[in-house]
Amino acid sequence: MKKSIHSAEQSELLALLREKRKRVGLSQEGLARRLGRSQSFVSKCESGELRLDLIQLREICRALETTLSKFVREYESRLL
Repeated sequence: MKKSIHSAEQSELLALLREKRKRVGLSQEGLARRLGRSQSFVSKCESGELRLDLIQLREICRALETTLSKFVREYESRLL
């Protein structure tokens, strides 16, 4: 059996990031353009290869047309 490298909480965070991006109709490339970053940066964020700090997560939330506080509330509600 293959063991996940991510905790359930981390996996949920990554899933929420992908879902939020898709909800606003952005590809990874589109989000990258909004952030002024590369598509590989977005891919690494969504795969968990890169761990985001709070500042980066806030930037991503703004690019996804939401606030950090709304994102965290939705994330927390999924964990309950």
